Amino acid sequence: MGIEYRLTLAGELPLERVAELAAPEATELPAQAGYPRAFGADLNDRLGYSVTIIAGTGGYYDAQIDDDTSWVWEPGAYVDVDFDIAKDAPGHEGKRNMMVAVGRLLAGLTEDAALVLNGNWLLLTRLGGQVVRHNPDEWYDEAYDGILPG
Repeated sequence: MGIEYRLTLAGELPLERVAELAAPEATELPAQAGYPRAFGADLNDRLGYSVTIIAGTGGYYDAQIDDDTSWVWEPGAYVDVDFDIAKDAPGHEGKRNMMVAVGRLLAGLTEDAALVLNGNWLLLTRLGGQVVRHNPDEWYDEAYDGILPG
């Protein structure tokens, strides 16, 4: 089992545009029940992670905020960009490369967004254009200052 980061973008976004920003190498995957379209790419050898991009409706997300309270978000339509970093990936290169991709997505799109670690810890939100970092002890490194907004 590896480490999963999920960036959720609110709204009906063209998956091609999201894939272009997240992983230009991503290709369309076979349709899955409940998800009309998905893209994915295995970038483990080059970037240290794999990525899956899936659109959906009726989203429900909850995660822990800094003070151990629960944060809940229910976007009507959304796109999930799941980054899976292998447990045995060398160093922190996969995480840094993933943060670069998240930074590209946030810079290239204006939608509300949330970044969650392993489905449990809220790391970053952008709501109404305002970026807020959460749970810095779980993930934050000064090396990401030039990569992530806010």
